[in-house]
Amino acid sequence: MVAATPIGDDRDASQHLKDLLATADVVAAEDTRRLRALAARLGVHVAGRVVASHDFNERERAAGLVERARAGETVLVVSDAGMPLVSDPGFRVVRAAIEAGVELRVAPGPSAALAALAVSGLPTDRFCFEGFLSRKAGERAARLAELARERRTMVFFCSPRRAGEDLAEMARAFGPGRPAAVCRELTKTHQEVRRGGLGELAEWARDGLLGEVTVCVGGVPAPGAGGEALAAGVAEVLDRVGAGERLAAAAAQVAKATGLTRRELYEAALAARAE
Repeated sequence: MVAATPIGDDRDASQHLKDLLATADVVAAEDTRRLRALAARLGVHVAGRVVASHDFNERERAAGLVERARAGETVLVVSDAGMPLVSDPGFRVVRAAIEAGVELRVAPGPSAALAALAVSGLPTDRFCFEGFLSRKAGERAARLAELARERRTMVFFCSPRRAGEDLAEMARAFGPGRPAAVCRELTKTHQEVRRGGLGELAEWARDGLLGEVTVCVGGVPAPGAGGEALAAGVAEVLDRVGAGERLAAAAAQVAKATGLTRRELYEAALAARAE
């Protein structure tokens, strides 16, 4: 069994999760102390064996967990918060179970990625989850360059200490006017959602943030997008020109970040300046 745990508010724990914690023969937890603390807060007695299964030992732990499941025991896999496998341990156990022919079931529940997407105000009909960006500057820049033409809404996890830096790099790769939402401390008492362009959000988070951070970034508008997208693109072109860039160069850069054509941006910006 794979089960989601609360990401901030214990009231989000499902009855299914409580039943599984109380009845499973083995509970494989990312952090055994946090798991026991959660169970205590939920008023659940974990009768089965609790074992640690995290990034550093999951490969070795997987075989033993699968063997116990094959022997008929109920093995429950949980992470510290949210759904296991989503930027959390659990993938190696799941793959080992599938390869061994062990039946897998899931108890769904809280997910920071979906919670952030729901309140971001960005399109939700198509989206992609990107997790954490690499800590290595080269790999991070290369990944963002690949995503610069992504049309779907993108969801990222950010370290609170690196949030400002990550947002600044996104602004450089996608353009400072690209719409985004920074969601902090989701489901907790002091949850906060800040919406705006990547440039202003990067400035706001420049000194770092507190708590868990999820960032949603709008995708590139489709070619020939409506007047609202073009107006935003023209405004960014004119801002760049006002800062000293040549109009042609500014239009080319904004076109690259937004998916609008260089020509339509250039001509619309010329017309706006003439007005």
